[in-house]
Amino acid sequence: MRDQDDPDCLRVGGDPVALGLVASLSRPGGNLTGVSSLSVEVSLKRLEFMSDLFPAAKTFAVAINPMSPTSASQSRNLQAAANSLGLELRIFKASSEPELDAVFAAVSQMQPPGLVFTSDPYFAYRSRRLAELAIRYNVPAITQARDFPNAGGLMSYGGDFRQSHRHTGIYAGRIIRGEKPSDLPVQRVTKVELFVNLKAAGQLGLTMPPSLLSSADVVIE
Repeated sequence: MRDQDDPDCLRVGGDPVALGLVASLSRPGGNLTGVSSLSVEVSLKRLEFMSDLFPAAKTFAVAINPMSPTSASQSRNLQAAANSLGLELRIFKASSEPELDAVFAAVSQMQPPGLVFTSDPYFAYRSRRLAELAIRYNVPAITQARDFPNAGGLMSYGGDFRQSHRHTGIYAGRIIRGEKPSDLPVQRVTKVELFVNLKAAGQLGLTMPPSLLSSADVVIE
């Protein structure tokens, strides 16, 4: 994801080396550097949290943006995690507003209707819309961005966006002052955070497991 303030500084959720954006984290080369979060790597943890919430469930829904360059790797990682947990996944693809609505409508018919979102800027920037749909269709869901539970959704788990924004802003300033992107190592967000919205859980008729609540960085009451 390109930073709006400087064309040479990027924020990405996946591995920038694997995506072909930089030569290496320590020596980016070329004309790009930036910040990489842990959101993509922890997508499978979201599945584990949803499984903790519904321990008897054997099938969960996963929403993937097929336009994302990390969709294939996230799908593979999630499938591997599902196999190890003895779970089945129903994959839904969404890269437009009508498709998002259709995903929630379909998942609402599942029992239980647990929905896991993969990491993607398209989803992150639509957190409020996702929360509105989750409320409308009565669907327990977990996304990467804290904006989702803050807007009324159930849970989020992903890299700390405040940390990535701060690092990106610092790098943008250094580049504007004349430093070369190729001389600035790609930074990694080191903190991930779990947000749980208890009010949303109550509206969904759910009781959050104590183990899940104890793992939460923030509990919204």
